[in-house]
Amino acid sequence: MARVLLLLPTTTYRSHDFLEAAKRLGVEVTVASEEPSAVEDLNPSSLLTMDFRDPEGCVRKAVAFARMNPLDAVVGVDEDTALAAAAISKKLGLPANPPEAAAAARNKGVLRRMLDAAGVPTPRSRLFRREDGPDAAAEGSPYPCVLKPTFLAASRGVIRADDPVAFRRAWNRIAAILDQPDVAAKGGEAANEILVEEFVPGAEVAVEGLLREGRLEILAVFDKPDPLDGPFFEETIYVTPSRLGARALTDVKSAAERASRALGLRHGPIHAELRINSIGVSVIEIAARSIGGLCSRTLQFGTGMSLEELILRHALARDGDPPPRDPRAAGVMMIPIPRGGRLGRVFGLDEARRVADVEDVVISIRPGQLLVPLPEGSRYLGFLFSRAGTPERAEAALREAHAKLNFEIAD
Repeated sequence: MARVLLLLPTTTYRSHDFLEAAKRLGVEVTVASEEPSAVEDLNPSSLLTMDFRDPEGCVRKAVAFARMNPLDAVVGVDEDTALAAAAISKKLGLPANPPEAAAAARNKGVLRRMLDAAGVPTPRSRLFRREDGPDAAAEGSPYPCVLKPTFLAASRGVIRADDPVAFRRAWNRIAAILDQPDVAAKGGEAANEILVEEFVPGAEVAVEGLLREGRLEILAVFDKPDPLDGPFFEETIYVTPSRLGARALTDVKSAAERASRALGLRHGPIHAELRINSIGVSVIEIAARSIGGLCSRTLQFGTGMSLEELILRHALARDGDPPPRDPRAAGVMMIPIPRGGRLGRVFGLDEARRVADVEDVVISIRPGQLLVPLPEGSRYLGFLFSRAGTPERAEAALREAHAKLNFEIAD
């Protein structure tokens, strides 16, 4: 029986869906996480502890494990694990992205530099060290501009500034995030960097794709109907299929493929964020992983195949051409956190689930847990899912269901 090593951080939303996909495929799974399990010694072939911040250490541990338990594929599920998965796969001779390509996709400063060098349209940017200070950085920056850490995901620490005063305020706020012990440990040297880039106006879309020998196959293009103009960039609604015209969709695919090639990405899932305006398509980000959170549940292929199953099939070389996606429109809302505090009761769940075209409502934060909104936070209250005959109906169902929810938040 084939065995897959799944790199699953303890904070990921994706564990259940990947494990269910592996079960459907009938493959053995070994789960590697950064925190030890109390039963790891009782399940030595099923559980491993790895420090994903140390890819070389992950390689050593995986190679030792593979001597007794041969591995057929290694799959990382997010930015924190993509580099370790690539490094392990390279050592074991398994198909994967080059580790340097996975590392480039993980660091936004390197990403900007490589895209710019390859002539891929991307925001102009400058990378600063924190010791440069906000005054010197603010002096030569274009306005409006966007400041961000180079290694955090989910729009954490991403802030727009329209003038030098707002720039200094944003810089100091990001510096405070980077000083948090867990963030500093995760970023290492990158925790001393702040990227400043020009703000690119326009509609934003997300691309979900799969690379085969460097050739990009588009699995879905998501519209983001809510404007993302700042000062923070909290993503809420994704809807597919996109309502862009055929020419714009062709340009989006071309830009995502050029960006993948510029970084050296060749194998496995990619998730890209692009902006479209009168000038053309600009690549904001491209990551060597699939869509985050529970958003993958919007995508179904063939007779109910999930995105996670498609990724595992690809990693195991069992895929062939991807089956057609469910022809219905689908949407997801990442429920935003309205303010900080501790979550109490959630009202209106039954009413939200009864809205026409709503498929599911998932609250992912338990009562009593602390809510931290953007830009400091990195989580959502939960997820709303819809499926309908048109993108417009899928979007409307999400908005109607969200309006029925009410969250009790204690100061």
